[in-house]
Amino acid sequence: MPRGVFITLEGLDGSGKTTQIKKLATWLGKRGLESVMLRQPGGTPTGDRIREILLNSRTSAVAPMTEMALMFSDRAQAIAEIIKPALDAGKVVVCDRFTDSTEAYQGGGRELGTQIVLDMHQLICGGLQPDLTLLLLPSFEASLARARRRNDRIEADTGKDEGRFETEKDAFYRRVWNKYREIAARESDRVVLIEGDLTIDDVHEQIVEAVAERLLVHTQSA
Repeated sequence: MPRGVFITLEGLDGSGKTTQIKKLATWLGKRGLESVMLRQPGGTPTGDRIREILLNSRTSAVAPMTEMALMFSDRAQAIAEIIKPALDAGKVVVCDRFTDSTEAYQGGGRELGTQIVLDMHQLICGGLQPDLTLLLLPSFEASLARARRRNDRIEADTGKDEGRFETEKDAFYRRVWNKYREIAARESDRVVLIEGDLTIDDVHEQIVEAVAERLLVHTQSA
């Protein structure tokens, strides 16, 4: 059986990833493609516990290296429990965040640098890379405002506190945003950059165009 296709969505919280993943799942389903959707951190029982530690605003004094190690612990579990089995079964895996997020947030935002993240990725993930990464990058100001509104809404609707990162100052997010742009330039064969303050439908149109093209290449090379 041919290996499945691994697609990731990246961007600051508030960039619209959750909405676009739902629309992409519907698009894939209409074409008879079996897909698996997950998020990081989280997506497994172990990962959900790690997510609670990492995102709860009551979690304090976490060293940047500890934060990065927890992100990779979550990722290793997701690969073993969900991603690799799904890919081996020929499914399309769509993941909300992967190692690019760690490079952007911990490498850029926490200023740990790129190389240590890439080294950890090679060690923990065996170098597993997405076949396609869709990077949603609205303007910095719009992304930050949306992120803070989103987490207030989630806490009001569900009672879950996932706002620890949103308490960071604008300078932290500027470093994250800039690192994402750096990744897009460096990994242009894999990363499709969708930037600007576009409508939901405009973003979806660009996403399905990129996904359709990558699926066609994958089918031809299988």
